[in-house]
Amino acid sequence: FYQSGWRGINIDAMPGSMEFFNKIRPNDINLEIAISNKKEELTYYTFNTPNLNGFSQELSLERDGWKVGDWEAKLLEKMQIKTYTLAEILDKYLPSNQTIDFLNVDVEGLDYQVLISNNWCKYKPSIVLVEDLELSSINTSNDSKIYNFMCNQGYELYSKTVNTLIFKLKEFHVET
Repeated sequence: FYQSGWRGINIDAMPGSMEFFNKIRPNDINLEIAISNKKEELTYYTFNTPNLNGFSQELSLERDGWKVGDWEAKLLEKMQIKTYTLAEILDKYLPSNQTIDFLNVDVEGLDYQVLISNNWCKYKPSIVLVEDLELSSINTSNDSKIYNFMCNQGYELYSKTVNTLIFKLKEFHVET
């Protein structure tokens, strides 16, 4: 998207994560902060492989000691990180009168908290991708709090990958 001229706000709580973003995406707003449904301090779990990092104690304890061949996942550190709501960040960093075409939420178990932290009356992206680790089948989507929340915000489920739900605003037309 960046190479096609899209610009946006990249957010990642992992310490040091925006160093690379600042090099390869200098025209974006790159923020090294955490998003949740309220301002608080949460424990952030870091691993020997960054793709396992996150705020979920349950997932982190489950992942600690995972083995794949000779490699083993190891929990390295726990740190306290201050959180902000998505609405606060968009109020501060999104240029006025800027619409959001695409929002991707993937925060290893706190995706729902990020969604409910947005001001959906003010910020309504056309397309929203969100990870839902609790939804194993599209046939049981009615059981998903993420699915139900997004439907209540005026979205419909457009597609699903293994763990990601893809929503579009009901009135948004997707060209095929």
